[in-house]
Amino acid sequence: MGKVLAVVEQRDGSVRSGAREVMSAAARLAEATGGEADALLIGGPGVAGSADQLREYGAETIRVVEHEALATYAGEDHARVVADEVRAGDWAAVLFSATIQGKDLAPRVAALLDVPLAQDATAIEAEGDRFEVVRPVYAGKAFARVRIDASPVLASLRPNVFPAEERQGAGRVENVSVEVDLAARKSRVVEFEAAGGDIPDVAEAAIVVSGGRGMKDPEHWHHLETLREALGPEAGLGASRAVVDAGWRPHPEQVGQTGKTVAPKLYFAIGISGAIQHLAGMRTAGIIVAVNKDAEAPIFKVADYGVVGDLFEVVPRLAEEIRMLRAEG
Repeated sequence: MGKVLAVVEQRDGSVRSGAREVMSAAARLAEATGGEADALLIGGPGVAGSADQLREYGAETIRVVEHEALATYAGEDHARVVADEVRAGDWAAVLFSATIQGKDLAPRVAALLDVPLAQDATAIEAEGDRFEVVRPVYAGKAFARVRIDASPVLASLRPNVFPAEERQGAGRVENVSVEVDLAARKSRVVEFEAAGGDIPDVAEAAIVVSGGRGMKDPEHWHHLETLREALGPEAGLGASRAVVDAGWRPHPEQVGQTGKTVAPKLYFAIGISGAIQHLAGMRTAGIIVAVNKDAEAPIFKVADYGVVGDLFEVVPRLAEEIRMLRAEG
């Protein structure tokens, strides 16, 4: 079988955490098929300095595209660059990260190449001379095993599902020259506005603390802030759709079918009933902890640990216990 290409994301010259997961997944897949794992890194001048971060996760060859016009993500231009690279190469599979950027880029590339795309995969395996992908369907209520009869195979991988395992690759850097027709652009990115300061994005956080209508009032959100702070810098804040619709929390924090899909190692559902739309966005979390006063709440059907009680008593106590344990450790 051929090689595997990882299309990696970077921001301000630094490789994103999801990119390391995709690179590592590509390396494991290439090892299983007897091929090599390569990386495609696109950005502005100087982005080649991030190549070492990919070598540590198994990249044999790192194709670097540096252009001033590609310093910030532009869907049309990035998709054309990726598609041209794939056409010129001999990769059997091309992997993306199913982040907000990846969910925009991967379909564009698939359309340009006229091949199918397996989006938001939770597993990918080599089966003989073919690849099989496991992905959620029906709003996450079931998982489909999909065999893709196309070349190359395109798939985007759900963040926080594929472990980023360090393995040394050759890390050969090959610079690629491209031309960008700015006049042909139909849209452009004006600026990126960071939300939440140093708090990690809910889609990439290793731990997520989410709140629902059971919080009763946005002024009570400080209880979740306290729990998040006790859990450490890897924790992010999430919210249910009802909370976002009510204007209590910003939309970037929304978890669910119409929000973001998350797969953290640890997920706290505080005052969330567990409607199917919310479960679709978080049921693949490693461990789910639910706190709700209603013992019959659907969230308890998917929770690994559940507390039936008043969240305004449970959450502060939980935060204090976690803070004490972290201090001892």
